[in-house]
Amino acid sequence: MAARILILGCLISFASAAVKLQEMFSWNVLDWNYPDSYSRQNALNSGDLQPENALPVGIEKWENKLFVTVPRWKSGIPATLNYIRLDDRYEPSPKLNPYPSWKGNELGNCDTGLNTVYRIKADECGRLWVLDTGTFGYDTNVTNLCPYALNVYDLKTNQRIRRYVLRPEDIVFTTFIANIAVDIGSSCEDTFAYFSDELGYGLIVYSWEENKSWRFSHSYFMPDPLTGDFNIAGLNFQWGAEGIFGIAPSPIKSDGYRTLYFSPLSSHTEFSVSTRILRNESKVENGSFKDFSVVGVRGPNGHTTAKVIDNLGIQLFNLIDQNAIGCWYSARPYKPQNIAIVDKDDVGLVFPSDIKVDDNRNVWVISDRMPVFLEAELDYSDINFRIYTASLDSLVEGTVCEPPIRFQLNPQTLVQPQSVNYNTNLGSWQTSNLPYKPAILQSQLSLLKKPLTENIIPTAPSYIDVDFPKQIRPAIAYNPRTITDSYKRPWWLKRTYDVYEDS
Repeated sequence: MAARILILGCLISFASAAVKLQEMFSWNVLDWNYPDSYSRQNALNSGDLQPENALPVGIEKWENKLFVTVPRWKSGIPATLNYIRLDDRYEPSPKLNPYPSWKGNELGNCDTGLNTVYRIKADECGRLWVLDTGTFGYDTNVTNLCPYALNVYDLKTNQRIRRYVLRPEDIVFTTFIANIAVDIGSSCEDTFAYFSDELGYGLIVYSWEENKSWRFSHSYFMPDPLTGDFNIAGLNFQWGAEGIFGIAPSPIKSDGYRTLYFSPLSSHTEFSVSTRILRNESKVENGSFKDFSVVGVRGPNGHTTAKVIDNLGIQLFNLIDQNAIGCWYSARPYKPQNIAIVDKDDVGLVFPSDIKVDDNRNVWVISDRMPVFLEAELDYSDINFRIYTASLDSLVEGTVCEPPIRFQLNPQTLVQPQSVNYNTNLGSWQTSNLPYKPAILQSQLSLLKKPLTENIIPTAPSYIDVDFPKQIRPAIAYNPRTITDSYKRPWWLKRTYDVYEDS
């Protein structure tokens, strides 16, 4: 509770505009939480701990844990998979705790250890999906200590419940896998994981139920030769060989499948494929070229490495050239007019490496100045790594990414709690209580897409979506008993009273 109070004081600063990303943690250099000072000093003396060689890359939030991955690109990284306890006494630069243990991160231990981990995913079944690349080092200095292996942990018991080694047919000589997405179907057994092979230009599929994997190839996984030039943090460099990288599954569609969105790192184009195709191993050999689609183009400076889609279909993604986080509401066409920047910071968001949305619809972003770490040298007297958080809804509020407002028609009360009218004199939307009459509701919500009939009263809860023009967002009377306002806030912004907002 004390940590919450302190975070509350640190995070909340209201202005007339929506709340943007708020800094939660920051580090000049990373450090680990050793059992005692003697153990830490021994690690420093032996070279097992060299803090200046550590770069955080991936994050994931599950309950009271915030996971942070640190690849072993250089020596002196004691653990590649780590976590921060969010219910501990708040520290602005907390030390990392190895997950599941120190022994579980042992370098070179192919059976029970982890060598290098990039991005991870916690699912709704309480499992943490972790791909160990089995490598030590970076670029031309890479040593393959162990094979690529998927490790899945039970987050309730912190025990590994499965280890699966990718087949030789799943990888190629140039394989480099840094991203993972998880697709849960009708049950926890009906789960698939997808891995993007950035430098081998492939997409690997793993079936939990069958405990089996297969590999797709497609020209859409390749880099765009016209977009291989990067300018980040004052550095100009070329990553022209970088193929499929960011991947994110949509919510389940009406056909029972999701859409997997993906993009090469060296590209400004978004692509997609139905998981109906990816889940079918026979499609690998029987031809699936035309099942993959071009979604659209982000526009200049549109390189991205990480993306996520929430349950309303809002996609968030990093824009590494722009030190920014972008958004797109997937029900609208994918084009620059429908893409917005929800936050930008030329100091704090230099290379926002990973982005996640937790079960409470809070966004988590980590920035790490990766190009400076790889292409130059970090200044360890300065803050180099940051973790931010914010409500997803506050980030997209007032942007083209904001989805339609959803009203719930309550058949038990048969009362329309609020009607909405646009007052031309006041230049704003006004609300008032009226008896529930669908015809009145229809006339007042003139922008309603789905018509209602006067003699039909819903017998079960039903929903209507109203997409108001951006320039005249409505004043909605928020009452959790009668209207479902999709924009749920995190615990530090929750309100328990009725309030009118005019944005």
